[in-house]
Amino acid sequence: MANSEPEEVRPSEAERAAFAYWLAAQADTWAALVWAVEDALADLELAERLLRRQEGHISHGYVRGQLSS
Repeated sequence: MANSEPEEVRPSEAERAAFAYWLAAQADTWAALVWAVEDALADLELAERLLRRQEGHISHGYVRGQLSS
């Protein structure tokens, strides 16, 4: 059998984020989970708010872009 180097395992982005929350929560797994979910929900709410604002701008653009007859 050939002598081979062990394969390097790199954590995924999700694993790195989870570890960062775990460290910030001083190894309190439940607190880390709650903080991660709170942040995810806040990000989702912001994205939805920005999307609604963008849709409003698009709607106004259609109204302003009407051709007069």
